[in-house]
Amino acid sequence: MATRTESTVVAVFHNTSDAQAAAEELQASGFSQDEIYMNYADRTDTTVIDAGSSRHEGGIAGWFKRIFGSDDDADRHYYEDAVSSGNVLLSVDTNEANVDKAADILNRYSPLDVQREGQGSASGVTTSEVTNAASASTARAPTSDQTRAVPIVEEELRVGKRTVLKGGVRVYSRVVERPVEETINLQEERVRVERQPVNRPVTESDLRTGRDEVIEVQEYAEEPIVSKEARVTEEVRINKEATERRQTIKDTVRHTEVNVENLGEGRTKGASGPNDINEDFRNHFTSHYGSSGGTYETYEPAYRYGYDTASDPRYGGKDFSQVESDLRSDYERRYPNSTWEKIKGSVRYGWDKVTGRSSSATTSR
Repeated sequence: MATRTESTVVAVFHNTSDAQAAAEELQASGFSQDEIYMNYADRTDTTVIDAGSSRHEGGIAGWFKRIFGSDDDADRHYYEDAVSSGNVLLSVDTNEANVDKAADILNRYSPLDVQREGQGSASGVTTSEVTNAASASTARAPTSDQTRAVPIVEEELRVGKRTVLKGGVRVYSRVVERPVEETINLQEERVRVERQPVNRPVTESDLRTGRDEVIEVQEYAEEPIVSKEARVTEEVRINKEATERRQTIKDTVRHTEVNVENLGEGRTKGASGPNDINEDFRNHFTSHYGSSGGTYETYEPAYRYGYDTASDPRYGGKDFSQVESDLRSDYERRYPNSTWEKIKGSVRYGWDKVTGRSSSATTSR
């Protein structure tokens, strides 16, 4: 059977504008309009409006059936409640390679956290897998009116996976200014001119300096010079680590058991119905176990078990000694408070009532 698997990424938004913006970015990122589906309720007259791919025949009801299948799916009710409350549902069909890309786009527009709103197990953005398989029909030959078929049904447990949003981080960075100050010592020069009276004889050196002369003294002062240097002091690195965990799924499955009762052999021994069989079991109990102090109700399950298993097709044509080990394990599992050696004779008697063989088992008292 040929199969193909596609993923549907689903998000619920508080308003149409956010959903529409997300849909436009999906199209700009390469997702076609036919892959995008939007559903919302008009808040003025509660009319449900579907927009997007024509693949979703049947409107929102058909969409829910395609994605979730059973009406009993818990997540389906959470999303149905979200849409009926006036929120906007947006989904995009894609292959597995583009699931993360579609989910990242939808998360940028603040989808509704359905888990918090509905106290359920679904989150804002959910990914589900839908497998489309080519089906084949089988023609069945007509049967006669006297032929009846007993369907034997057996359930199988199938466990799949889907990706749901469990959380994440959003990192913002911005430039912040803050005032700073620094104290520095600055030098500044001042020229002083002083005139001091003296009274001394003129020297030859004094006369040499009597010519015209210009003396220049310059004043200097320090002033601050400000410069900035940016340095990287820390890095914030974001990465994801994927881990695996094993989870055991426990459930129950059902199957059909068919017990075939040989009516011909029963009539040969005078047993024409259930009441006669039950009376026969009681007579056997009275003659073999009546003096043991036990009650018929204690042994009745053993009689019935032997009678029913002898009609099971799995044991057809086999002698009791060939299947005794299997019968013992199955019986002790069903009736853990019973002792096989105590009720073995009753099981054997019920078995022989169907097979028509005389019991050679030893009766325990």
